[in-house]
Amino acid sequence: MVGYDAKADIRSNSKLEVAVAGSVSGFVTRALISPLDVIKIRFQLQIERLCPSDPKAKYHGILQAIKQILQEEGPAAFWKGHVPAQILSVGYGAVQFLTFEELTELLHRINLYETRQFSAHFVCGGLSAGAATLAVHPVDVLRTRLAAQGEPKIYSNLRDAVSTMYRTEGPLVFYKGLTPTVIAIFPYAGLQFSCYRSLKQVYDWVIPPDGKQTGNLKNLLCGCGSGVISKTLTYPLDLFKKRLQVGGFERARSAFGEVRSYRGLLDLTKQVLQDEGTQGLFKGLSPSLLKAALSTGFMFFWYELFCNLFHCIRSEDR
Repeated sequence: MVGYDAKADIRSNSKLEVAVAGSVSGFVTRALISPLDVIKIRFQLQIERLCPSDPKAKYHGILQAIKQILQEEGPAAFWKGHVPAQILSVGYGAVQFLTFEELTELLHRINLYETRQFSAHFVCGGLSAGAATLAVHPVDVLRTRLAAQGEPKIYSNLRDAVSTMYRTEGPLVFYKGLTPTVIAIFPYAGLQFSCYRSLKQVYDWVIPPDGKQTGNLKNLLCGCGSGVISKTLTYPLDLFKKRLQVGGFERARSAFGEVRSYRGLLDLTKQVLQDEGTQGLFKGLSPSLLKAALSTGFMFFWYELFCNLFHCIRSEDR
């Protein structure tokens, strides 16, 4: 299971198995939800209202955006930036789950885990995601740039993106948007892990386990629920992060409508509220919630599935 459990024999998973399970979970999940991620990023970066009544708006709905992207860029556009996204997911998953398991075990050893499991999962989830974010943030910036560009492309591939960005904007470009990312990731991931455990407890209360079920459906449903809750509460900071990550990238965004430049997080917040209203803080929320539900659900589902698989393989070899 996710988090330390002294009574569960699944704790026989080694650190390597935990890291591999986290990596594979991230890899499979990213491949499945990439199209929703591209649509979400396009919505977040659009200055115009996501409304059919605005003639300047390029996108105004999920189905319309899908049709538009297919017509203009082809089906491959839904996997733009997929290579750095996979590097991001594999690295992030390994660091996050390994750190989370280690932190929850540490709290158990100092007797701060059993009586405060919700808060323990919140703090450990936030810290583990913070560590993973610092490790892979440059790849996230690359992924966002590649997914955001239209036609003709500014960057032909990942290598070209790295060299061009470093040459024209300097090494700090790979850490654009880090401030809102770090601010947002702690409560977002903390809520993911704590709500996931709480929802599993509620699920067991509503549908008592009979000893026959594997729990895969429970893991998927509870993961989806925790993803929706955490994403809704922290969404504006995700939007701010994407806007800051494409700063200095305005030329590649000209085909998508109006572009803006921001001096920092406070200036960005002020401009969004003045020009786009409070609704601007939640642009792209619909595909983002759908993505959050599926990505978080699949993340926990695949992680627990592979941890169980590794445990079963080890048990059979004994």
